[in-house]
Amino acid sequence: MENSELRKAGLKVTLPRVKILQILESSEQHHMSAEDVFKTLMETGEDVGLATVYRVLTQFETAGLVERHNFDGGHSVFELDRGDHHDHMVCVDTGDVLEFHSDDIERLQEEIAKKHGYELTGHSLVLYVRKKR
Repeated sequence: MENSELRKAGLKVTLPRVKILQILESSEQHHMSAEDVFKTLMETGEDVGLATVYRVLTQFETAGLVERHNFDGGHSVFELDRGDHHDHMVCVDTGDVLEFHSDDIERLQEEIAKKHGYELTGHSLVLYVRKKR
């Protein structure tokens, strides 16, 4: 499956690309930093450098295979672009990233853009949250 996805995205099939795509597809963690991917490669004995991981993730982003998110805290995380739109909540205490979808929020954003004379072409919504005590 990975090879056809890479070819469809116009990328040559290389071992680092296949391994990194496999990690992103099989990880329970949907949002991984380049360092997370690198650590996973090291744990499985793969000899792929951190610079290569960054380069491949950037190529995947350009090709539309992954989305890059820059949540507060300054580091980028990547997730596979599965074609479904969702927004994110980030726990300020743990850094956990939760995905959610709200038809009400989607409708309101459209209405707000329209009210101001615009057409909504895309958006990114991140809620920063903390567990209630």
